[in-house]
Amino acid sequence: MSMEFGSATEFSNMCGVTLMNTPIGRVVAEVMSEKDGVELTEYPSMIRVDGTNRLEFDYDELTDALGQEFDGSVFEEISSAHYGRMVHLDEKTMLFASPEDAAEFIGFDLTAMS
Repeated sequence: MSMEFGSATEFSNMCGVTLMNTPIGRVVAEVMSEKDGVELTEYPSMIRVDGTNRLEFDYDELTDALGQEFDGSVFEEISSAHYGRMVHLDEKTMLFASPEDAAEFIGFDLTAMS
C-alpha cells in the first residue's frame, strides 16, 4: 500500500534544525548529540539535529563547549531550516514538536475568542 505525499497525519513528536557544518556548528551538534532523544544526520555542508518532543540550545553550555560567546545571534548565523515551534529566550533557544507545548511554555493562551 503506497501513501500519497501528505496523507500521513500522525503527530511525529519531533522537532529539529539544520546547522551549517562549520567548526561552531560541529561543536553545537556534538553537544546536542549527548542529550536524550537527539539524533544527528551529517551531510557535507550541514548537520541535521532532530529531537523528540523538545530541543534546548542552552547558551551557557554552548559557550563553555566552544570557549567563546554563544548567543541567539550566533545560533541564527549557524542555523537555517527548522521544524517545530521555535522560542528564542535570552539564555537559550528551544524548539517544540507541539505548538501547544510552546504556547504553554511562553504563557500564550490558545483559547479561541468569540
